[in-house]
Amino acid sequence: MKPDPGRFLEIAAQQLLGSIGPTLPPGYVQSSVGLLAVMLLEVKTELERAAARRVEENCALRGLFAESSPVVADSALRDRLEAASHGDDESLLVSDLERGNALLRGLLIELHAHVETLHTPEASRIEDAIWRELAASTERRRLALGPF
Repeated sequence: MKPDPGRFLEIAAQQLLGSIGPTLPPGYVQSSVGLLAVMLLEVKTELERAAARRVEENCALRGLFAESSPVVADSALRDRLEAASHGDDESLLVSDLERGNALLRGLLIELHAHVETLHTPEASRIEDAIWRELAASTERRRLALGPF
């Protein structure tokens, strides 16, 4: 047997919605079981896209760092941006990708704080690119059914 976590989550949600939920008395517990089933389906969606989303975002951040480094006045920050822009995701384990993403996002915060202190058209262009990436990042994380 080959375990399929996505299929398991789907079956569990179907059982909660179709078999278990209807046997419960109407009210809080029944609605909680229904909400739990919907959350399991959202987890299934996130499980499917987890690695791809993180790889896409890490790549976008590295590209932004490569584009930004010539504008950065602080040499230490510029060096770190250049090093990060040449980095790579060494593992496709979601936990490793998430750790790498957290480091890249920390560097993005430093870059954003830095370009806000510069008053040049190039810095404004980088700040706009940062905001576009933050919006794209939010879009990548959107749940199909909205927030809970």
